[in-house]
Amino acid sequence: MAFRKANAPRNNAPMHPDLVAALDQVAVTFRGATARPDESNCECHWGSAEELALLKVPDVELDHDLLQRTWRAGDWDDPGAVLRRILPQFTVALVHGRVEPWFGMGQAGRCLDRGDWHERPAEEGAAVGDFLRVWWACTLGDPDPGMPAHDVLTVCVEASGTLSPWLQVWERQTHDVADRHLAEAVASWEYALLGDQLPWESWDDEEDKRVELTAWVLRHAPARLRRAGASGELLDRVRLLGLPDPARYEDPRWPGHRY
Repeated sequence: MAFRKANAPRNNAPMHPDLVAALDQVAVTFRGATARPDESNCECHWGSAEELALLKVPDVELDHDLLQRTWRAGDWDDPGAVLRRILPQFTVALVHGRVEPWFGMGQAGRCLDRGDWHERPAEEGAAVGDFLRVWWACTLGDPDPGMPAHDVLTVCVEASGTLSPWLQVWERQTHDVADRHLAEAVASWEYALLGDQLPWESWDDEEDKRVELTAWVLRHAPARLRRAGASGELLDRVRLLGLPDPARYEDPRWPGHRY
């Protein structure tokens, strides 16, 4: 059985061998997993009885639409079992940017978190944790990843419940590609951060994450943005992050954001 060819070309380039190995380990670890025999869901809002039955059969590949509906649903009786059933396909979809959340990529991370992978037997927890770590490191080194680096960060943070380790990896990757990803991230984040908001929805410790991310951007972004050739406008948005209320909003360079 194989859900995919893990080393198939993506964006006309092969995946990093470490990422291939991490995906293969997920596939091997969760081979044979199924939803509980008594698992149920609403036919009107989720899908048919025939589709539900597929989740109770191991290793049968789900079509794209069924996979999306399955991971997005938050009302499974045993979400961990459902997640383990779809993990080999779900992780590949994440890497290739084929995941379609309704409410931002934090939703994908919370799907992983609901599976309680941290509490599972060591082999299962290691397979998921290693996948996240390898995916994040490889994304930062990939000039054209399947998903923007800031979205990968969101998934990893919400799946693990912590921000610091992922930012520390970014600190250590100081090459040009990682700098460009940071410039794209800050451009995506600046509106929310300037309004004292976390750039993604988080169910736990949202304010703590917002404070930590803001401090990290102020500390690490300016020099790296300059190396990446970021605009003066973006650098100015970072400068504004360091100003307290009301100086930030009264600054002549305030961009006019409304919240």
